[in-house]
Amino acid sequence: MCGIVGYVGSESVLPILLDGLSRLEYRGYDSAGVAFIENGQVDVQKKKGRILNLREKLADSGLLARQDIHIGIGHTRWATHGAPSDENSHPHLSASGRIAVVHNGIIENYLELKRFLQERGFEFASETDTEVIAHLLEYHYEEDAGQDILEAVRRTLSDLEGSYALGVLCADDPEQFIAARQDSPLVLGLGEGCNFIASDIPAILSHTRKIIIMEDREVARLTKEAIELFDAFGQPVKREPLLVTWDSEAAEKGGYEHFMMKEMHEEPRAVRDTVLPRIRDNRIRFENFQMDRQALENLDRIRIVACGTAAHAGIVGKYVIEALCRIPVEVDVASEFRYRNPIITERTLTIIISQSGETLDTLAAMREAKRLGSQILAIVNVVGSSIAREADHVIYTAAGPEIAVASTKAYNTQLAALYLLAFQMAHTLGRIDDAELKDYLEKMTNLPSLLETTLAHQDDLQRFAAAHFNAHSIFFIGRGLDYALSMEASLKLKEISYIHSEAYAGGELKHGTIALIEEGTLVVCPMTQPQLVEKMISNIREVKARGAVILGILTPDCMRAAEVCDQVIELPQIDPLLAPVVAVTPTQLFAYYMTVNKGFDVDKPRNLAKSVTVE
Repeated sequence: MCGIVGYVGSESVLPILLDGLSRLEYRGYDSAGVAFIENGQVDVQKKKGRILNLREKLADSGLLARQDIHIGIGHTRWATHGAPSDENSHPHLSASGRIAVVHNGIIENYLELKRFLQERGFEFASETDTEVIAHLLEYHYEEDAGQDILEAVRRTLSDLEGSYALGVLCADDPEQFIAARQDSPLVLGLGEGCNFIASDIPAILSHTRKIIIMEDREVARLTKEAIELFDAFGQPVKREPLLVTWDSEAAEKGGYEHFMMKEMHEEPRAVRDTVLPRIRDNRIRFENFQMDRQALENLDRIRIVACGTAAHAGIVGKYVIEALCRIPVEVDVASEFRYRNPIITERTLTIIISQSGETLDTLAAMREAKRLGSQILAIVNVVGSSIAREADHVIYTAAGPEIAVASTKAYNTQLAALYLLAFQMAHTLGRIDDAELKDYLEKMTNLPSLLETTLAHQDDLQRFAAAHFNAHSIFFIGRGLDYALSMEASLKLKEISYIHSEAYAGGELKHGTIALIEEGTLVVCPMTQPQLVEKMISNIREVKARGAVILGILTPDCMRAAEVCDQVIELPQIDPLLAPVVAVTPTQLFAYYMTVNKGFDVDKPRNLAKSVTVE
């Protein structure tokens, strides 16, 4: 999944599709492709790698110069099902080659549908869930839709479980294509004698500023003369188009004031896309990593190596892996790792975490660990990045592009990947049984909805930040996983608001730090671990007695601490082990609103870059 563009009109379609896809490159992708109709046939051209590779292929074939091709759909793919390859790239064709599909999202019941289709003679050429849609469309088109592509789409959608934004071409209808959406964005663009679809507005903004935003379960039919929009029951929908007045950069933000806010609101989707493709039949299936019990029992230790936010995710990973797997885990700051003669053997598994996959300190540390004989498992967000290429095994997160310098959704997805890894290893080792694994996986699939609930607290945090943005120092204190979370919360605040901030284990206050607490000092206390609440209440009383103001971020099981807090943000009910994935979001929102109130650029804090590629 990643970017979608579609066009029907009188102009040459391929330059328009390539231009639209290029405008979505900021989202990240690993392959690109187009489908178009000529001479009553659907032609698909796709290529692994950059859009430039596809452009060169189309130019070399002479297709790019053609002026008689006027309808088509295009896609840039970010791998979810199946590795990056020409075969797994979109668009996907039906068995007869008469129907082509592009798709963003995840079809959760694709294995069930695939078995249904295979029993009826359909053969599959890719590893993707999207190919199921193409074949299912053909099945309905021939069997029960009267060779009406719009009706075939409707019937197909009723079979799908999951999320989708679809563009569908049919060779038998060369003057139209179909679009549909559910839980994945898709917009319609109205032009003069032409019409468009796109997964985000920037793709078509150079051609039209008249936009209709499709809603869930809607279907649209596009010709060059008109767009017809239908609801889930096939009834026509009348909706006035919006006139886009944003500049190109603002349009890429999807209407949010800053990329950081947009990316926080993308956390539910990012976690869902990181988790769901890996869960099959109550088991965890990583594409590029599997260790049997003997290999895991042979490990003497695990080292997690990363920088900044990724290192903080690694600290949470340490807590969880040690608790579940009983394997010693050490977390190293990558920039220090090489220079302290680390103890590494062939029995060491080194986990490298990086959003960009290009962080130079982390890359150098990985190479040193590999030189010393360690196996390398990389957790990265960017397919084909240096770390991904050089690691022995890779777990890709599905954060998508993260444009704001302050990392938000990347952290949540790194945590999600680490949890899945810990559960898989613990189950393989026999530390948790089938029932416990199933329970954990059900809780993992609920994380996106819990994140959506948590994001609803942004107004409360905005008001609280408005009253405290002039603070000179802010402290975060927590115990256990809440201490690990506090480190990331403190970093997020200081890197964008420039407010001095520190994170401490709650029990360490009395060992010196409490000397810094004075009247009005703001202390933020995440409390998600019920067994540690009484200890935290004692720590909070200590700082309140010296004049501190307390912001508590509490789960329902920890609400007895509310009486010692000045302001409370209540999280949804969640397993304490998984709480950091959800509890970090209020701290991100808090940092955001503190920064906005101070008038600083949230997306581009001073002195910082998105990917640190220098040592």
